[in-house]
Amino acid sequence: MKKIIATVGPSLLENIRLEEVHNEKNIYRINGAHGSIEDIEKYILEIKRQIPNAKILMDLPGNKVRTENFNYGYIDIKKGEEFSLGFHQFNYKEFFKHLKKGDEVWANDSIFHFVVKNMDIEVAKITFLSNSTGKLLNNKGVHVRGIHKDIPFLFKKDKQLIELANKYELDYIGLSFVRTADDIKEAKQYIKTSEVISKVETLSAVKNLNEILNEVEIILIDRGDLSTEIGLVKVASYQKTIIEKGLFHNKKIFLATQFLKSMENNPIPTIAESIDLYNTLKSGIYGIQLSEETAIGKYPKECLNIIEKMLKEIDLETIG
Repeated sequence: MKKIIATVGPSLLENIRLEEVHNEKNIYRINGAHGSIEDIEKYILEIKRQIPNAKILMDLPGNKVRTENFNYGYIDIKKGEEFSLGFHQFNYKEFFKHLKKGDEVWANDSIFHFVVKNMDIEVAKITFLSNSTGKLLNNKGVHVRGIHKDIPFLFKKDKQLIELANKYELDYIGLSFVRTADDIKEAKQYIKTSEVISKVETLSAVKNLNEILNEVEIILIDRGDLSTEIGLVKVASYQKTIIEKGLFHNKKIFLATQFLKSMENNPIPTIAESIDLYNTLKSGIYGIQLSEETAIGKYPKECLNIIEKMLKEIDLETIG
């Protein structure tokens, strides 16, 4: 039976109650990157209140460098213009130590692109030249290729969330930005009962996949963050290779990122999304993950209904 990881948030859980969509296929994901420890504990309690036997995944934010402390929740950026961020406006205050002038920076799932122009230690700020126009929001990922291996694996919040997962004996903990099997071994020192899901979203994880597969029974391919590392045109081939290797080792595989992206604002998917969903569910994977589609989208119930209908269609083909 295919599993569906549905991310909870303001849409699913708050606006749409879990009773309206629940079935045994569902795993409810809490994105640890959003909200305080207190907020996340409230999510756990609310999920358990609505569905006492719900399967819950605590997805750790991991050592992804993120923006924070914007006074109005965002800053405006404009192509061809410089802007500055203070060291305190990143969740990893020592981010600047890993940068040098000329480094290229991708933000918000590679939507925005900047170049490091200067770092001023005295006033504790970094100046960037923007190649993009838009609003850079709080809590958006900031990525520089090639420096990730030098950043600690678990940040403070990750350890706090593991403690929370231990307290409530959650079913799964998702490890973000795994690079090597040693990262998983480090996290396991803190995890008591939850089953570990190792996310494959870094180039290092792909290169060390055999060793990682020896440490876990479940992997999740996050195509969004992986695309930031390897570039969009390589995602399909990498996805195929990772799935083949995972299935060869008899591992359970989840796929994530933008399966029903258009349904954040529309009640039906695009034809391209429908075809991709069909092919994905037929590829031998264990399940898929919905993120923004259910967490903040307007049509979380419709998203889950589409997947259920697609699974029934595939079952009919098998029977036929």
